[in-house]
Amino acid sequence: MNLRRLFAIAFKETLQVWRDPRSLAIALLMPLMQMVLLGYGVSLDIKRVPLCVYDQENSQISRELVQRFVASGWFTPAHTLHDERAVRDAMDRSTCIGVVTIPVNFSRALTTTGTAPVQTVFDATDANTTNIAIGYARGVIALATADFQASWAAAHGTRPQTVGSVDLEPRVLFNEGLDSRNFIIPGVVAVILGLVGAQLTSLTVSREWERGTMEQLISTPVSALEVMVGKLVPYFFIGLFDAAFCLCAAAFWFQVPFRGSLGTLMLTTALFTLVVLGIGYLVSVRIRSQVGASQIALMLTLLPITLLSGYTFPIDQMPAAIRAVTLIVYARYYVTILRAVFLKGSMIGDLAGPILALVLYAVAIIWIAARAFRKRLD
Repeated sequence: MNLRRLFAIAFKETLQVWRDPRSLAIALLMPLMQMVLLGYGVSLDIKRVPLCVYDQENSQISRELVQRFVASGWFTPAHTLHDERAVRDAMDRSTCIGVVTIPVNFSRALTTTGTAPVQTVFDATDANTTNIAIGYARGVIALATADFQASWAAAHGTRPQTVGSVDLEPRVLFNEGLDSRNFIIPGVVAVILGLVGAQLTSLTVSREWERGTMEQLISTPVSALEVMVGKLVPYFFIGLFDAAFCLCAAAFWFQVPFRGSLGTLMLTTALFTLVVLGIGYLVSVRIRSQVGASQIALMLTLLPITLLSGYTFPIDQMPAAIRAVTLIVYARYYVTILRAVFLKGSMIGDLAGPILALVLYAVAIIWIAARAFRKRLD
């Protein structure tokens, strides 16, 4: 491999990126836009669920129960309803996700027997939001029930029933605040690197074909390996720059706790960058249209990273056949590494499996991409 020819190809590709507004936008603007959109737009936290209240009694105790829902921070009052028809209309028109109905004899039943029924109705169109909202409602009702029973027992000179009760004292590690942003943001880095790296390199060789400069490149003494390495070197450093920006934004802008080793993070980021660059280059060699190459590269990066890497959906909850498919998804291992380094502070020894998978992937992709390019016009 001749370093002078290699440098010439790398310099030519750098000038091409600098003179191409589309490539500059992908390299510089796309990471910023995606970091903002995905960082703020994607969240698994369900807060301020719109809640309607149908308080048939409107007593002090019933209003106290309603206030407990509001004070929890999980619900926000949407409307106060006055009849059954209004309840049905509110659910049909999606005015609120849930309706709490307090019966007329709520206070009387509570003061005489210590228990009283309360009905909650939820719109299950969005099953995930509904399940979480139901859990929130149960938590509010459980706390209110304990307080009401304690007050009722004190008023009647008895002690609350405690025989057989179990107190759960959960301890949460690594993401103590249960903030979904800490879970999502590290995965966003993988999404951005995958899209930017593959999109940029998918244009390298196909651009030569479309502009008619492939004949000149083939006529030079530059070898196929020198062409590949020379074209990928500028994008490798662009990928590292974008990665550094995204990782700094995750740690300092979005305040995701960083507990691991910077060396481990950068090593694995470099491996992942090599994988996505190799995929983009391979697509560019096989497809001579820039539009076609860009679309194929988008399909090979966006779908696996967002759907099968564990970034959006937990892999453990997928069917067995889909879990088997995720084993060949390169982004799965990088997303695992990112979350482990950020939140758990894992070191290289703790991540030997995912790192080895990335190494094998990088070697295989680069080898295939190197053999795919031939200095021929056919």
